[in-house]
Amino acid sequence: MHGILGTTGDELTDSVASVDVAGDGVGRIMRPADRLRRPVPGPMLNAGDRSVPRIVEGYVWGAMTSGGLAKATWALLFPFALANMAHWMLPPTRTANPLSRMLGSVLRGLLRLSALLLTMLLVAQLTVITLDLVAAQCLAPGAQCMGFVPDALRGVDVLRSNALLVPVALVVLLMHRLSTVSWRVSAPKKDSPQHSALAPMLPGENVVSDPDTPALRALHVAAALSTVALVALGGPLSPSFDPRWLVAAALLVVSVVGTAGLDDPAGMRETSEVFRGLLGRRARQVLMSVGGVLVASVALLPGELRGPLPGSGSTIDTITALLVLTCVAVAVLLVPASLLARPEWKSSPRQLRPWAGGWMSAPVLMLAAMLGNGFGAGLALSVRETLSVPRSPGAAPLLLPAAFDDVTFFWGSAVVLLAASLLLALPWLLFRRFRRSEDGDPIPDEVALLHAGRKEDQRKAASAWKFADLQRRYSHQLFLVIAGVLTVSTAASLAARFAGMASVGWLSAIGVVTLAGLAVGLLRTVFLAATKRDTARVLGVLGDLALFWPREAHPVVPPCYALKVIPELADRAAEHLSDPNTRVVLVGHSQGSLLAAVAAARLLEKLPEQDRERVGLVTAGSQLQWAYPRAFPGVVPHSALRDLAGSMGDRWRSLCRGTDPLGGAVTTWNRQVYNGMLIGVGLRGDGTEGPLPAATRGPTGALVLGGDHWLPDPQRGPFSCRRWVPGVLGHSDYSGDPEWDRAVAMAAGLERPVRGAALPLSTPEAPQIPSAPEPHGFGAPLAPQGDDGGSITDPVEDLPRRTPGETAEAARTKRSKPVIPFRKGGSEAEVPEQQSHEEPTPEPAEDAPALPAQQGSEARSEPSVLPEITEPRGRIAPWERGASLRSTDS
Repeated sequence: MHGILGTTGDELTDSVASVDVAGDGVGRIMRPADRLRRPVPGPMLNAGDRSVPRIVEGYVWGAMTSGGLAKATWALLFPFALANMAHWMLPPTRTANPLSRMLGSVLRGLLRLSALLLTMLLVAQLTVITLDLVAAQCLAPGAQCMGFVPDALRGVDVLRSNALLVPVALVVLLMHRLSTVSWRVSAPKKDSPQHSALAPMLPGENVVSDPDTPALRALHVAAALSTVALVALGGPLSPSFDPRWLVAAALLVVSVVGTAGLDDPAGMRETSEVFRGLLGRRARQVLMSVGGVLVASVALLPGELRGPLPGSGSTIDTITALLVLTCVAVAVLLVPASLLARPEWKSSPRQLRPWAGGWMSAPVLMLAAMLGNGFGAGLALSVRETLSVPRSPGAAPLLLPAAFDDVTFFWGSAVVLLAASLLLALPWLLFRRFRRSEDGDPIPDEVALLHAGRKEDQRKAASAWKFADLQRRYSHQLFLVIAGVLTVSTAASLAARFAGMASVGWLSAIGVVTLAGLAVGLLRTVFLAATKRDTARVLGVLGDLALFWPREAHPVVPPCYALKVIPELADRAAEHLSDPNTRVVLVGHSQGSLLAAVAAARLLEKLPEQDRERVGLVTAGSQLQWAYPRAFPGVVPHSALRDLAGSMGDRWRSLCRGTDPLGGAVTTWNRQVYNGMLIGVGLRGDGTEGPLPAATRGPTGALVLGGDHWLPDPQRGPFSCRRWVPGVLGHSDYSGDPEWDRAVAMAAGLERPVRGAALPLSTPEAPQIPSAPEPHGFGAPLAPQGDDGGSITDPVEDLPRRTPGETAEAARTKRSKPVIPFRKGGSEAEVPEQQSHEEPTPEPAEDAPALPAQQGSEARSEPSVLPEITEPRGRIAPWERGASLRSTDS
């Protein structure tokens, strides 16, 4: 499974050619091919001392989010997709707590109302542009605008209203058409709707389609058509006895009440069933038909079109005010809802808890509202400036409602505040960087251990590790900063509006330029995406991230690809598992790791117990720890990942690089280096979490801690007859690392990581001459090393260990089992040392007394003096011996 930006079948299967073997052309299952375009098996998989045949298949789903003009225009609906995604970011509801259930229902209702207001705002802005700005002002009789239009046509109001309301009606029709499109799923449908606010037992268990989507779709269409009529009939704040105004108001009331009353698939409230019954198929058809007749009547009887329409300003003001109020209500109610959900994660480490304590839905919704308002305002300002050039000296100016001046003031102040924040943050970052340079900028212990003996690789990796860690650690704070800026700008805009200073010259000018650039840049990007493949793939990043989520809050979003990919992937794996001699490993990179994990969870649920051991999972460059559980605690909570790890045992492997700014560790956290060993806390194969045995080293330098394989980047090598990629790779080309096949073999249950001793962190003192020759390369009195750097002969509890200041001979006489102190939050927890791979790692008894921590440990002073890591002769493949024994000093 590939990640964002899509890929080709050749790149995904890591072959020179590939062909389709299943799928429907949209979701393509591909295999490597020979020169005659025939599917061929993949390369043999080395599992320990044997080779196992394997079949490599890749699922290509990039066509669901990018490609062609239709998908390029989906970028215009990005605010709708953000509002829909905000629904999935809500904290989980505690079903045993009535207050939590009530807050969850209210929050979901407010999010659906915000989405409805976004639809109404877009349609209102388009109506102001076409009916007010163009038909009533630019094409009015005697107006010096668009002079090529004959005066005879300008004098016919019906003709102008019909010609310029047709584009708005087409937009509403296209929105309805898009909301009805869903990807056809080839696999049999077996999932049942579950409430999206309930924390799943396994990741993504509640990512299912909402049966309320058809009703929400009809309500959005009815509200949009009613908004068009209200703009032409005087606005919502000017009641009229015109039957059309009354019908429009009634449609709006039905839309608002129905949108707030519909709840999620499980129907936690009894009223939800009532609303579903009232909004059946016939009722939905009546609502949309009445809205269509209403707009047709306005087009045929538009009234006098001789200047700015009085209903434009009040309609825009009312919708904008209600949208701001709903955003504020969501932000306020999220605070107690997050506090009530806090017991779900309060026992987890800080780096695993949800961002902003589960409050991230509020800034995302606010960003969606302001982007939606900005897109429409930018388009209106661009059209007005285009129509005003050239303009005669005595010509009447084209006027937009005062709400558009508020928008320009808002965006002008927002740009100024963001620029000020950047100007304050940049010197601080440069100062910190300068101080680190003066202090020598020490290399992190993990980097020194991973790139032992390679000074140049240590230097390159250390810089990339720090930059990547900075992005992973603080990326969510960017949303919080943006939310703070938007809040301050909104308050300033409202204050300026009530004080009569909405058109502050220089701020409004900045806002006009920003909005015009936003609208023009977006349209240009859509055009390039429709004509150029590379631009389409870049624009598809938005779709890859936002379109994973099914339609819940907003029905007018492009179809969700997860509802097709996940069941088809699970069905394909089940098809392979029908052969009792076959094992299946699901592999996902980046965004594909989320799809693979959810598919693995679905697969484990429907497989019999005896077949679950033949399923494995490999994630590479994944966001399953640092992003998705923290942004979507109700969909991919940490507890669900723990349950998935317990269901898979040791068959969940994760490839990660510290240089990857988008991916990170998945199954481990609180990592640190102690006495030359990488230790940490993580998920265990028995469904628990806690301290793990120290990391072992793979044959190509990777450190395996729990289920995480930390890859050296830059890679070690080059090795003879083995693939090697130079430079810092970051988030790309995980399949090019030699550890890829080893992780696949472990996930398939064909190989297990050998428990053994890790390398010393610092160069030990010259040892006394032992009775047996010292092993090559490690410089420590340990037994000969195996493929993964572990001991071959003695179990690890019998290996001698040296404390600082202790001689090598004294270390050999010690036979007591050591204890590694693991520091967590200022305290020390005991970590049991590793054992031989012939014996399982025993779990310490709960009432066992704590052992004293090892004292006198000293910090490493110079990480660059670590020796180069080589494998001893006789324990590696013959074609790799020369490369491993050859000097690789940088």
